[in-house]
This record gives sequence, structure tokens and C-alpha cells, in this order.
Amino acid sequence: MAQERRFAGGCLCGGVRFTVTGDMREVVACHCGQCQRFHGNFAAYSACPRERLAISGTQLLAWYESSPGAKRGFCRKCGSSLFWKPSAADYVAVAAGALDDPQDLKLERHIFTADRPSWYAITDDLEAFRGSMSEE
Repeated sequence: MAQERRFAGGCLCGGVRFTVTGDMREVVACHCGQCQRFHGNFAAYSACPRERLAISGTQLLAWYESSPGAKRGFCRKCGSSLFWKPSAADYVAVAAGALDDPQDLKLERHIFTADRPSWYAITDDLEAFRGSMSEE
């Protein structure tokens, strides 16, 4: 019997750790203005169903409502950005850079490319959306 996949990760200081049991979505690069400010550049997120995410160190985990209906999770000690979750959905996005071993996850698409700053170009051949995928 094959063992279920597990992904582990955490923040820079190690105070917040998490484990995802099961598969994760491929990585999406978000170029929106909020991600640029939160990450200092575009953000790369995978995702999983909320019930498959286990978090330890929750006393250091803070949630900021960055827009109506969505929150961003970060470590209040080191400032690492870790999560993004929409209130009306049953998944949580996990910052791909916070994973200890992303295993075979791959970048799948770009979203909010209309917000991309002029100092970098998107040069791959992946799917790209000017806004969210649902707006196209």
C-alpha cells in the first residue's frame, strides 16, 4: 500500500511549523499588488484542503485581513509570510517557499499579470491571466 504524501514547512525562525497530508495543487505565481507588498515580489503558492493542514506554533501565527473575505497568515516573530486563505473556500494557499521539500511541485500558471511591475518580465510559456483565473 502506498504511503500518503506529506509536505512539511515553516517560517524562518522555526516558531510556526506546518504539515500537509496528501497531494497539493501545483504552484501558481500571483503578481497582484498585495502579494508584491506582502512578499516583496510576486508570490508563489500551492494549496490544499484546510482539513489536511496541521499547524504548530499557532501562538506565533497572525492573520491579517488583507481584503474583504481573505486573510494572510504570517509569523509574528520573524515576519515570514506563510498562508493565504479566502473565507468562502475550503482550501488554504501555502507559500511554496515555506515548504521544506516541495517534492515534485511545479509552477503551473501566472495570475494578476496586469499588476506586474515593469522591472521584471514573465518569460516562460506557462498559462498567464491578467486577473484571477475566474475573471478571464
